[in-house]
Amino acid sequence: MQRSWVNSEEAPGSEPAGTGSDLHLELRGEGSLRNQLMQALRAAIDSGRLTPGTRLPPYRSLSVDLGIARNTVADAYAELVEEGWLAARQGAGTRVARRAVPLGPERLRGPARPTHRRTVHDLMPTSPDASAFPRTAWIAATRRALAAAPHDAFGVGDPRGRIELRRTLTEYLARVRGVRTAPDRIVVCSGFAHGLELLGKVLTGPVAVESYGLSFHREVLERAGRATVPLTVDSGGARIEELTGTGARAVLLTPAHQFPTGGPLHPERRAAVVDWARATGGILIEDDYDGEFRYDRRPVGAVQGLDPERIVYIGSASKSLSPALRLGWMVLPGWMVDEVLEAKGTREMWSGVTDQLTLAEFIGSGAYDRHLRRMRLVYRRRRDLLAARLAEQAPHIRVSGVAAGLHAVLELPKDTEEAALRAARRQGLALDGLRPYLHPDSSMTPRDGLVLGYGTPPDHAFSAALEALCLALPDPPQKERERKGRQEPPRRRGGAESP
Repeated sequence: MQRSWVNSEEAPGSEPAGTGSDLHLELRGEGSLRNQLMQALRAAIDSGRLTPGTRLPPYRSLSVDLGIARNTVADAYAELVEEGWLAARQGAGTRVARRAVPLGPERLRGPARPTHRRTVHDLMPTSPDASAFPRTAWIAATRRALAAAPHDAFGVGDPRGRIELRRTLTEYLARVRGVRTAPDRIVVCSGFAHGLELLGKVLTGPVAVESYGLSFHREVLERAGRATVPLTVDSGGARIEELTGTGARAVLLTPAHQFPTGGPLHPERRAAVVDWARATGGILIEDDYDGEFRYDRRPVGAVQGLDPERIVYIGSASKSLSPALRLGWMVLPGWMVDEVLEAKGTREMWSGVTDQLTLAEFIGSGAYDRHLRRMRLVYRRRRDLLAARLAEQAPHIRVSGVAAGLHAVLELPKDTEEAALRAARRQGLALDGLRPYLHPDSSMTPRDGLVLGYGTPPDHAFSAALEALCLALPDPPQKERERKGRQEPPRRRGGAESP
């Protein structure tokens, strides 16, 4: 039996280097070497290991690696081309034929019936518009960053994150968000959830959270051994006065834009939570998830600026650029840095150096500011279109939380949320109901609503998504009563149903 790991790189004068993939073949069985080679290739294609369009190694390379004559390999390739297994074209090499796909039993039975309705419009409040990622500017920033990077950038990673990014964030956050810090107080993480997980390992006691919030964040804290205690949320944000008596040593808030209900934390409550932290030795964890996107009012600065020693500020690139970057940052009180680094570990295992260097260059060059200004206009236009379409086609639906951010809450009549979600699925819409965001231990009365993201769909699909949304919304109460009245069968006097 002969085995071969083939690399397609050839000597000068042969076929171009890098035109194929490493290929493992086992020649076994009886017959000539040509037949053994053909059988091995047929088996690899038939099993799906070599997929249609895969380029094979040049026969010169394969013959050398297998120790057989070059003509033997050429003849095997030629015969498989005749049989339809392979395709050859002058200057393009030899590839697995496009029609050479194994017909398994599942394909012979015909296409499977879908088990769920296909999503046509993604209105989940989780991501920005992926099609708007600034690819050209990001590539240019990557080139500049790599060209300027010192050699040590490509060694073992510092768990604090690259100094270039931490210095840039220090300046940027002070300028844009009013954050007061220094590079040695910033620890780079792979996103908000990663930062929250690290904090969960160093905090003690329960953590107070807003009654409406992401269950995923509560689960992160609970996995780290931190119980969560809900605080009532109203139009002014979390009720800070409820912290007293909860036993909480830390509180997690979204002060700039409460998620998902919308609205900033009231100024008096911003001051009150700082007073609570100072009086009790507690910590405020500030989730600034979309602080860059403000439309109808001046930006609300970070609470962190009021007391950098009692507040942990966490931001990320997930909403401003893309969640795929997996880049976030924690701005820590000086006394917490070593504890968080100990929890993170002695080596950077989370955020890649190239992305850190690129983000530092992207921000420092002004490209980040330009991208945010452009996207602010895009998202505001979508927000306005959403509000106008609902005012025209569903004026009984109240929209809230749209002065900032990338999502909105549509307030629904009582007990209509589940029906609206089912109707949305029938329209091919993916969005959230409001009720799942409520903490299971909260004493608040659940509200019916839809939480939808207007940042996710690309521009060309947004109008169609709104049309589908309006079709899924419940009718006004009066119209719904009239519709149900028309559906009720006529009744005889005395209450007996007509036959």
